[in-house]
Amino acid sequence: MTTHVTGHLRAILLAMVAMALFATLDATAKFVTHSLPVPVAVFFRYAIALLLSGSLLWKAGGPSFLATRHPGLHLVRGLLLLASTMGNFTAMQYLQLAQTGAIFFTIPLWVCALSVPLLGEHVGIRRWAAVLVGFCGVLVIMRPGSAGFHWAMLLALGNAMLGALYNIATRKVRSDPAETSLFYLSLFGSLGAVLPALHVWQTPIDWQWLLLVILGVAGASGHFAIIAAHRLANATVLAPFTYTQIIWMTLFGYVLFGNVPDGYTLLGAVIVVASSIYIFARERAHGQTGALPTAED
Repeated sequence: MTTHVTGHLRAILLAMVAMALFATLDATAKFVTHSLPVPVAVFFRYAIALLLSGSLLWKAGGPSFLATRHPGLHLVRGLLLLASTMGNFTAMQYLQLAQTGAIFFTIPLWVCALSVPLLGEHVGIRRWAAVLVGFCGVLVIMRPGSAGFHWAMLLALGNAMLGALYNIATRKVRSDPAETSLFYLSLFGSLGAVLPALHVWQTPIDWQWLLLVILGVAGASGHFAIIAAHRLANATVLAPFTYTQIIWMTLFGYVLFGNVPDGYTLLGAVIVVASSIYIFARERAHGQTGALPTAED
């Protein structure tokens, strides 16, 4: 029993570390894309992750770990996350980190809704009600038609839907080792980012190189940490603690950019988070495995 509890505590700690790393990734991306084109930053985010995941793969077992029964799904996953990253980096140029983070946390809402047509899962009235309440929270954040509305909020919402599709695709490749999935994710993300980056290429200068390295290392390390957490506990245990990312996003937004989220953003975020946690609780009661609501790029 003690070992089980200790394992869960370690998993929770790793998940919270991962959330801090993903927030670091987003804050660094917001800063560096003020002076570098978004596709260039995205390319380095995945290229550095590819180097690190390749090293991890080699240490885990070398070429034998490249074997997969789902090459097509790995390609789809890589391109979905790449598109989401492109959109997220673009949205963060116009929005506060807390705003993009709160909107991106609608991933469990999208997963719940999309699992019906895509996976044939049954969703009861309680979870549908939670989905509707959660999206009402998004309306509170976005306030369409008001002076606080920005078109980039729609982009952030679309990114969340892409993130949900990525999570659904990930459910289909769980038979592959985590190192294999992470390697192909980075590989296809890097390859997909090459042409957009070349189209707007701008060679980074000295301080930009440092930020790009931080960007790539934070992204890859966050994925490594969340993989390690999953080996010690399941998603239903970890899910509530992944929302600590919004705390880091708000803190970085204030310290680095002087952004203070307004009451609408905070209220909407609370509604979205509460709805998502309720959905996880219902899925746990039904013995289903949800998608971790991490705003990871």
